[in-house]
Order: sequence, then structure tokens, then C-alpha cells
Amino acid sequence: MTEARQITIENLVRVAGVPLLLRIDAPGKKVVEWIEENKQDINSIIQDNGAILIRGLKIMSSRQFGEILQVLFGGELMSYRFRSTPRTELRGNIYTATEYHASETIPQHNENSYTNRWPMRLGFLCLLPAAEGGETPIADSRSVYHAIRPDVRAEFERRGIMYVRNYGDLDLPWSEVFQTSDRGEVEQYCRDNSIGFEWMSDKQLRTWQVTPAVAEHPVTGAKVWFNQAHLFHVSGLREDVREGLLKVMDEKDLPRNTYFGDGGPIPSEYLDHIREAYRGLELAFRWERYDIMLLDNMLFSHGRFPFSGDRQVLVGMS
Repeated sequence: MTEARQITIENLVRVAGVPLLLRIDAPGKKVVEWIEENKQDINSIIQDNGAILIRGLKIMSSRQFGEILQVLFGGELMSYRFRSTPRTELRGNIYTATEYHASETIPQHNENSYTNRWPMRLGFLCLLPAAEGGETPIADSRSVYHAIRPDVRAEFERRGIMYVRNYGDLDLPWSEVFQTSDRGEVEQYCRDNSIGFEWMSDKQLRTWQVTPAVAEHPVTGAKVWFNQAHLFHVSGLREDVREGLLKVMDEKDLPRNTYFGDGGPIPSEYLDHIREAYRGLELAFRWERYDIMLLDNMLFSHGRFPFSGDRQVLVGMS
């Protein structure tokens, strides 16, 4: 006889109308013990709901957080290779969240959706909430897919997306992106992952990769908007930054940019429309210390709002 689930979507407190928050009161229980007892229910919620925010556990270190994610996700965590943002690696493949300046907004994105290898599960831990701002808003990728105009969606589905990156002084160096200083290892990684590459000099590398704009979830079969075209595209930069870059370099030499998969330009109007679709579906909440947010990386995107004061949010991927 199958035991009844202790934790279901009905147990979750709605945040802005979405079932998300699970409040925990487990005095005397060790955190890992509680996770072990409830991991099946939690994973069922992530599969059905796409996201859960657990509040009330006290996780004191990155090491403990890594142990918990391994219990939940059932194995070793992924290393963050072919990265697109600066991070600090802690123990056990736990990383700091993207280390962009506090004044910057990080747009909605599904982790590593610019490549052909991505994590299915993400775990976030807040060890120190910002004094003001610093939320990690999320958006349902299924809803984003349906919010995008059918004509725009169809063109992206038909043509795919090409991501072009130039590594060097203006972006992450290739040695940090690929986590090696060996050019041969970089070339082999690119070949293994269908990434085109060209060495412009010892320090300068250009890569390009074509991937679909839309994906089907392997379990639910749901279609999801799953790309970072709007984030990589030059139109996503502040106007003064964009104009300054284009005054001193050709478009092909920009640190990063996106095109349709056949190399054709993506109309800025399309990308503005996509950004607006994300903004209309963003769900934000105030971090509290020790909050854990778990996401199905295909079903939910995430971002970051600007903040003031210190902030420490960690992430692990599986």
C-alpha cells in the first residue's frame, strides 16, 4: 500500500496567486534528516509545480547546502563549465549567484539554455538577504511560451537561435568560461558540444552555437520558452553602453550577441516583446535568511532585482 504524501501542492502558501511557499516547523529535527524523510514529496512538487520555496530550515554553510541538494537531487552536483557570468566556486560544486554589480538587473533566463547541455534542477539558498531589493524573481516558462505572439514564436521555432560570443577584455576570458587554460581542452569541449570556434589571438576566442528556441519538457511534454536570445542580444544593453561599444567595434566583435539560427538578424521589436512577456509573468518574493528555493530549470526561469547592502545567495545545479 502506497503511503499518503505528507507534502502536496495544497500545502503550499500562495505567493501572488501561485502555490509556492512551504513553511517548516520541525523542532529537534536535523536538516538533512528532514530532507531525507521528505525528499520524495518535495521532488513530486517540483515535477508537478515547477518550483517550491522552503522556509524554516536552518542551513549554516555551503557544505551543508551541497549535502542537502545531493540528497534531494540524487547525485553529484554539476560543475559550472561554459559559463556566461562571473561566480565564485565554493565546496562541492556550490557557487555564489551571479556576481554582477548590485545596481544591475539580471533578466529572466533558464540556466544554460544558451547551450545544448543544461541542469534540470536548481537549488538556491539565501544566507544573507539584502537590506533592500535583491529578490530572485521567477517566471513559468510554459506561460511565457503562450504569452509570446504566435507569429514571433513561430519564427523562433522555425529558425532557432545562434549565440555568438567573443571572450577577452570586455567579457569573461575564455580560461574562466571553459575552466581551463589549455587551448586543446577548449577545442575538444567545443567539438563535443557542437560549438563553432575561431582563435582571433592567444587571448581572443570567438564561439558560436545554434540551439532551438523552444523545448519540450522530457517528463510532462509541455512546450517551454527556453533560450536566452533576449539576454545575449545587444539590444539588452543600456543605450549608452550599446552605442559606446558599436562606436569602437564591429557588431561581429561584440562580447555577446544573438541572431536567428541561419545568421539573420533578430528584430529588436521581437526581443522587446519577449522581455515584456517575461515582465508580465514575473513572481517575486522577499528573501528571508535560510530560505531554499528549488526549481525545475525547464519549467521556471529566474533573474535578480537590484539591491543595496550585502547579499549572499548560493546556487547548486543537478
